[in-house]
Amino acid sequence: MITLEPGTQLGLAIALAFTMFSVALGLKADDFSFLRNHPRRVAVGFLTQVLGLPLVTLLVLVIFKPIAGIALGMLIVACCPGGNVSNLFTRLSGGDTAYSVTLTTCSSIFSAAFLPFAVLFWTGLYAPTRELVNTIELDRAAFIINTSITLLIPLALGIYLAHARPIWAAKLQRIFLPIAVLIIAVIVVVGLASNMSLLRDFGTVIMPYVVAHNALAFALGAAVGFTAKLGTKTRRALVFEIGIQNSGLGLLIMLSQFGGLGSGALILATWGIWHFIGGFTVLAFYRLARRISSPVTQETTHGL
Repeated sequence: MITLEPGTQLGLAIALAFTMFSVALGLKADDFSFLRNHPRRVAVGFLTQVLGLPLVTLLVLVIFKPIAGIALGMLIVACCPGGNVSNLFTRLSGGDTAYSVTLTTCSSIFSAAFLPFAVLFWTGLYAPTRELVNTIELDRAAFIINTSITLLIPLALGIYLAHARPIWAAKLQRIFLPIAVLIIAVIVVVGLASNMSLLRDFGTVIMPYVVAHNALAFALGAAVGFTAKLGTKTRRALVFEIGIQNSGLGLLIMLSQFGGLGSGALILATWGIWHFIGGFTVLAFYRLARRISSPVTQETTHGL
């Protein structure tokens, strides 16, 4: 366990609220125009995010049976919304950015209202995590109330400002979002540095689960996009939206609400670093595929 002082827990709660507020400043009414025009595509992506990834994670846990702390961290990652980084990777890969932004918006709003319920639901389906939650004597009612208030109020305020004062909101987000990212980065780095003994004990155990879990998330996005017969650009957006999770949000929740469980916190912190590596790997694959296909397309065009 990572022991946290009451002042540290309060600071983490404030950081969590600040992060959600910073994200919400970028949520605009225009983001929902894609939802109105393409409801099926959004429904496919949204259900894959909130149901598909946690379900696949649960199946992995049942098959490989990691220790309870690792399992808890993996389930919290799976319950987190997509992050703005997925929008960047989608844009760089030539994917459908509007689709990616819409999915990020929908999952962020859903998580603000239902993330604590989702975490308790999925952890309750796996016996080791259910027993672990009971062991640490998590006050479920307090967890739901505290997390919902910490997420919903900043989200509502951010959305209001984005709607009522879009210029102010845009200026504030340009300042606040990098600060929020920096706060999470500092928490990850300091957390890893101050718990090197845990990292030495669990590092070789954690990494295979982080790498495999992230790879499965990317694969799930690709498989669903192919099965649902989505277009190439839409599939790319879905791959990044499912493969890039806001694990920083999950880490803040783990530290502030679950008593700083060491192995679970390390899963989330490692995920926050690894999904960039995974994202750039997938991006490199897409760019290579485009280079290979371009000459073929040009030859076909000239032949016609």
